[in-house]
Amino acid sequence: MASGLAAELKRKTVAADAAVAAVKSGDWIDYGFGVGQPDLIDQALAARVATLRDVKLRGTLALRARAAVEADPEGRHLTYLSWYFSGLERKLHDRNLCHHIPMNFGEAPGYYRRFIDVDVAMIKTAPMDEHGFFNFGGAVTYHKALTEKARVVIVETDPAMPYVFGVENGVHLSGVDYVVEAGGGGLPELRNPPAGPLEQKIAQLIAAEIEDRACLQIGIGAMPNAVCELLADSPVKDLGVHTEMFVDSLVTLYEAGKVTGAHKALDRFQMAYCFAAGSAKMYDFLNRNAACVAGPVDYTNLPHRIMRNDRVVAICNAAQIDLTGQACAESAGVRQISGTGGQLQFMRGAYASQGGKAFLCLSSTYERNGRRASRIVARIADSNIVTTPRTDVMYVVTEFGIVNLKGKSVPERARALIGLAHPEFRDELERTAREYHLLGPAHF
Repeated sequence: MASGLAAELKRKTVAADAAVAAVKSGDWIDYGFGVGQPDLIDQALAARVATLRDVKLRGTLALRARAAVEADPEGRHLTYLSWYFSGLERKLHDRNLCHHIPMNFGEAPGYYRRFIDVDVAMIKTAPMDEHGFFNFGGAVTYHKALTEKARVVIVETDPAMPYVFGVENGVHLSGVDYVVEAGGGGLPELRNPPAGPLEQKIAQLIAAEIEDRACLQIGIGAMPNAVCELLADSPVKDLGVHTEMFVDSLVTLYEAGKVTGAHKALDRFQMAYCFAAGSAKMYDFLNRNAACVAGPVDYTNLPHRIMRNDRVVAICNAAQIDLTGQACAESAGVRQISGTGGQLQFMRGAYASQGGKAFLCLSSTYERNGRRASRIVARIADSNIVTTPRTDVMYVVTEFGIVNLKGKSVPERARALIGLAHPEFRDELERTAREYHLLGPAHF
């Protein structure tokens, strides 16, 4: 490391409490994304939150409890807002301590550059490299745009953060105001629940549709990851990866020799992604691995980029779908449970890809208060949020089958989706569909 860089790093390195002294009442603070959210700085902000007022704190997919939010349990000093809820943020929302900001994930860098004010950015990075850059590691997402826009930039360095290759994946020391060194306590890990028999059945239906040379996008959850596990033991070969989220099952697929990327148009021979959340093994896999390339979310998620690869396969989840095909993937009534994320953009990008396929998967039923209810409904609940419009839904998959809605009329869609519902609910769905004039004559 050049002596000038070393001297500047020493001058800018401070304790966490000194760094958060930059925060003033009325500020917009941004914690960034996922594994890139700070811990020591968060604790230091928590220690002084009672001295502040009207502070707005923005983040996404928090994977550890946010000390600053918990230090203000009545929300008198700080308001927390999230672009996409993790399980932790969902619980904060239930306590009225977290509020949602709607977005298409791939547009996030543009939001920051065009519309959003940031007073203080506080993010976790890898330690500074020999060229003076703090690598964003498993949270490239929109962090470059965030650090460009912020009035004050504070980085918390952690040797556990993987050093990733790619574009717009770091901030130079000259653009950083304060550096806080973390103790290397490890990154938060995200574990998907194991796939049960129902998820395995849905995964089998999807895996059967994936051909050699397909380019995969794998979303969060047990079902999409079960698809990768099946593909690892299948005859399929020469797969590519262009995804939003890098997950453990992609490591399994790569180590099984199924991923070469040889037929991709973008980032040939490399797996492209914008963030990672999973196990310590997966973070180690990404560290300085030339088989992987990380870019900002407008690099991975905008449809006009996704479609440049042939045979794109997007696998996403839904919570509810109605008989016309419109799908909710982010709310349970008025309760926000996640966010739009990249679903709509990957649905569109996969469809526009030559030979592409977009899958929306869901179990046919769910249990609530000891009662079974159908996820396929005649009309989406009035309080539910439509994540993917009916015009963008392609393949729908439940444990009872798979259907492609593209080109189908409303009566054809209704009939096909009733066939994917649990048998217990099919008669009721057909009766209601006729009441709503969703079905044509009996012979149609």
